[in-house]
Amino acid sequence: MAGKESRLSELLTPTVESLGFELWGLELLSPNRRPTLRLYIERDNGVTVDDCALVSRHVSSVLDVEDPIQSEYTLEVSSPGIDRLVFKPQQYALYVGEPIEVRLRFPYEGRRKFRGWLMGLENDDVVVRVDDHDYLLPLNQIDRARVQPRLTPDSKSGAATTVEN
Repeated sequence: MAGKESRLSELLTPTVESLGFELWGLELLSPNRRPTLRLYIERDNGVTVDDCALVSRHVSSVLDVEDPIQSEYTLEVSSPGIDRLVFKPQQYALYVGEPIEVRLRFPYEGRRKFRGWLMGLENDDVVVRVDDHDYLLPLNQIDRARVQPRLTPDSKSGAATTVEN
């Protein structure tokens, strides 16, 4: 996580946790010059729209007092969703054996994007298997990692359902 994002996480984690949620991760994006601060919250029994609104109100108050973002910005709060981003080393361990897409800040062995299976962590590297080859991708070089949902067709309706582990 970048320096500014790390500081924001330290600032906001106590507030999010005091409301009964985990701060799964955050992103500070700067599209079109106006930054967006996106928080992902998690809880064992799921996250509702009302939960996001509650966290947004409390986090907004903290941000107004501490003023860590000097310009106008947009605050978004959501659940990590089914195709969730992975932010912390301990989160990777939860999804070993699952499909994952990893984008690096800089090319590694000639490429920046890796889509394969998460095999685990080895020291400070994420192990991703792509076409029977294991890549050790440095955690500090990962720009974005997203667990891909595995969908199977529901035999009765034809609709897709997620596979739970």
